[in-house]
Amino acid sequence: MEQLKGTGVALVTPFKADESIDWNALEKLINYVIDGGVNYVVSLGTTGETPTLSADEKLDLIKFTFEKVSKRVPVVIGVGDYSTRDVVKRLEKCPLDEAAAILSVAPYYSKPTQEGIFQHYKTIAAASPKPVILYNVPGRTGRNMTAETTLRLAHEVENIVAMKEASGDMMQCMQIIRDKPDNFLVISGDDALALGQLACGMDGVISVAANYFAEDFSSMVQAALLNDFPAARSMNNKMLEGFELMFSENNPAGIKAFLHHAGIIENVFRLPILPVTDELYSKIGAYLKKY
Repeated sequence: MEQLKGTGVALVTPFKADESIDWNALEKLINYVIDGGVNYVVSLGTTGETPTLSADEKLDLIKFTFEKVSKRVPVVIGVGDYSTRDVVKRLEKCPLDEAAAILSVAPYYSKPTQEGIFQHYKTIAAASPKPVILYNVPGRTGRNMTAETTLRLAHEVENIVAMKEASGDMMQCMQIIRDKPDNFLVISGDDALALGQLACGMDGVISVAANYFAEDFSSMVQAALLNDFPAARSMNNKMLEGFELMFSENNPAGIKAFLHHAGIIENVFRLPILPVTDELYSKIGAYLKKY
């Protein structure tokens, strides 16, 4: 799992004006983040607006990402749902031969008990042909996966190898880092908290911001992993206002505004996501001129 240390980027899904997938823009984005130094890419994460994609589009995105990445960096595929059975069925159909791992979000909406979350992941791990990265993001799922549940999965289920932790609870993060198995990775899912979490012992970040800040964000993470915190702080301070603007209204609306300013993608979404307000879009543009 050494290949999943450092910076992973949760790719956005670019759309054309007619809301079809913009394959040319996605290829441009993939090359941009790889050239910027990210360690791996994540396809079909929440940032990719996966709830609005059809099953066929998801399969096409997986195949396209493998083709355009062309083994330059590892690829992680998002495979998550609130139905355990549906995740297992999708694992049977997904072309995962070239994947380094799958990233599976905790079941959302249904708010299962901690035992329900444990059994959900245990079942997925048994069905998955690839290592499983847990993903705790209670702000989206409605249910926190506790440190106890995470550690139980890490110690008891062999095919579960890492955790993307996006609860924002630093005490919970530190408990997981302290008590995890030696070969289990803990990965930040909060760009704005990543520097502090790396200082606590996390192994990297699966980042939204690295879609735009590919080079500086990757350099910040690498500096922190090498315990060069003065350099890491300097780069983080440079991006800090950008993080605030990026997430002030919605993700991925914020990061798509950044990428549109950069000329990489169109500023197009599928409902219910809307572009950021004109006021925020202008603030982002002003910040990027300074940046």
